[in-house]
Amino acid sequence: MGKFKRVCVFCGSNSGNRKIFSDAALDLATQLVERKINLVYGGGSVGLMGLVSQTIFDGGCHVLGVIPKALVPIEISGQTVGDVLIVSDMHERKAEMARRADAFIALPGGYGTMEELLEMITWSQLGIHDKPVGVLNVDGYYDSLLRFFDKGVEEGFIKSSARNIVISAKNARDLLQGMEAYIPMHDQVASSQSWIVEENGE
Repeated sequence: MGKFKRVCVFCGSNSGNRKIFSDAALDLATQLVERKINLVYGGGSVGLMGLVSQTIFDGGCHVLGVIPKALVPIEISGQTVGDVLIVSDMHERKAEMARRADAFIALPGGYGTMEELLEMITWSQLGIHDKPVGVLNVDGYYDSLLRFFDKGVEEGFIKSSARNIVISAKNARDLLQGMEAYIPMHDQVASSQSWIVEENGE
């Protein structure tokens, strides 16, 4: 049994041009099943999203897909996997996934995957959550992004303690172990309690 009950996986609705990406997605899904960790994800049945969700569902774990109404005909092909929550827009999608997950993992993906990853990193920095954020750096896919973060520290735009928000590894087993051992080191911009109070006051 893993430390996390449910992990949110961000990944592409495409499979990429090389088999190594699908292999890595399958390995991550298998590792989550072995730890009996449930999945929350973007709700698609195509690309890496479809591979991860189907593997975890077939492994006996619960799968929840969260998808905006506008993307249903684009990202869902054939039968849906597990439970599907249809929401109004992208903001609600991310908020629901973030609320329901104990941790976040980004597989290789495009603009959407990167935007989701960066928002979860930012939310951690702001103090909205203190959950681990992991990057599965398959065959160096995220090397340039990770170097960009390091450059941000070097140039004084990212605090070195906040750089530790991002946990990266080349394989799923090492990534999950690093995430399970994660202890926040950064000073949150605002306490998580202050965000909860603000939301309740709206």
